[in-house]
Formats: sequence, structure tokens, C-alpha cells
Amino acid sequence: MIVRIRSNLITSQLKITIAASASFFILIVVLSTAVKATVSEDIGIPAHSWSHTGPFGRFNKAALRRGFHVFRNVCSTCHGIQRVAYRNLTYLGYSEDEIKSIASEVKVLYNKDGGAGLYERPGLPSDKFTSPFPNEQAARDANGGSLPPDLSLITKARPNGLDYVRAILLGYEPTPSKFHLMSGLNYNAYFPGHQIAMPQPLYGDDVTFEDGTATSLEQEAEDVVTFLAWTAMPEMEERKRMGIITMIFLVIFTLLMYACKRAIWKDLE
Repeated sequence: MIVRIRSNLITSQLKITIAASASFFILIVVLSTAVKATVSEDIGIPAHSWSHTGPFGRFNKAALRRGFHVFRNVCSTCHGIQRVAYRNLTYLGYSEDEIKSIASEVKVLYNKDGGAGLYERPGLPSDKFTSPFPNEQAARDANGGSLPPDLSLITKARPNGLDYVRAILLGYEPTPSKFHLMSGLNYNAYFPGHQIAMPQPLYGDDVTFEDGTATSLEQEAEDVVTFLAWTAMPEMEERKRMGIITMIFLVIFTLLMYACKRAIWKDLE
């Protein structure tokens, strides 16, 4: 009798563990969807389909290269990605020589002999992407008092960050006749308050893509946001791969434990 009760307890605990795991997963999905829906409703962000989202999503390497091209030729005049090193561009398919050439285009200040003096040298692949301004005050002086944010983690700065950044890039419109726009600001349909200090950065046909893709405004915005998603989550694909392996392991482990339980207690039941 005691043996049977103990066997039933183990079976119940196993069922509770499986149910709890499933419930936790469902809760995470529901909460993520609710947050995304709330943000979209508050400021009317249009939803967009991204190839790298979802448990099996992967970055499109061609889109990443196009996005870097847009960032390098347009966005980098005001914004930096100081959490990313030039050598990380190997993931985008750039060769070692190409990365050295890209890094050498900038000048990096360094302390040569441990003294107080700073010297300039060409950038190296091991250097982080440099800021377009020497300091915060210079950045504010060049942008009417506003500080352009570093874009390394911009897609993680808000819930639904991918759609949000894309919407901002596409949201510049003529100011409505009854809307009072403050001096020095720009009207944007998707920015909270609809007044943003950043002038419209993309218009379409701002660059020429090496793979011949059309450079429409929508394409440029999608590609540069994809690139910024990568700068925020360069480990994403490896993390997803490990997550899938872990889930497979847990499923197999659960089935093995259940089979062991059945084999051990079958004669006693």
C-alpha cells in the first residue's frame, strides 16, 4: 500500500512538473503578446514581419550587410554603435582585409606611453565603433542641444523595439494644419507626442546596395533596423540554438524518467 502511494506521488509530481513548465511557457508568450499589443495601441505602431524573430528565426545576412551600408553612410553621421567592435563584422561576411580597411577609416585616440598625452592612430579591427563626436557637449552643439543616442541597443530600449524604430524612420510626415510644432522639432506620426528632434534621416535612394536591391525608403528602413537588431543581440542565433537543444534534452529526459518510473514500480503495483 505504501509503495503504491509513493508511486502515485511520483507520478503526480511528474505531471505537476510538466504542467507547470507548459503553463510558464504559455504565460511568457501571453505576456509578450500583451506588451506588444499595448505598445502598438498606445502610439499606433504598424506591425511588421521580421525574418529573425520567433524561436527558429535567423538573421538574413544580405539584409545585415545592406543595413550596415545604410548605417555607415547615413546614420553614423550622428549616431554610434559603441558596443560593437569592427571585428564583429565577420558575421556579416566581411573579410579580414575589408574589416581592416573599414576600421582604418576612423581615427582613435590612445595613450602611447602611459602619460597624459593622447595620440591619434588609425582604427584597428579590435576597436569598438567610434562615436561621430568627441564628447557629449560636441554632440549636443551639433544637434541643437539634443543628444543623439548610441544605437547599439536601441531595438531593446522599448517593448516592440523593432517595429518602433522602423515606424519612426517611416513616420515623418507634413505637419497637420492644426498641430502646433515647436521650433527646431520635426513632426513624426509614430513618435510619442509627434515631435522629434531628429530630422528625417532616410528618404529612399540614399545609398546604392551592392547586391542590386532597390533602395526604397521601406527597404532601407527594414534593413537598417535588422542591422540594429543584430548589434543589440549578436548572440541571438547561438542562444536560440542552445534553447532548442535544451528543450529537446528536457523532453527526452522527462520521457526517460517516466519510463524508468514505470519500469521500477510495475512489479510492485
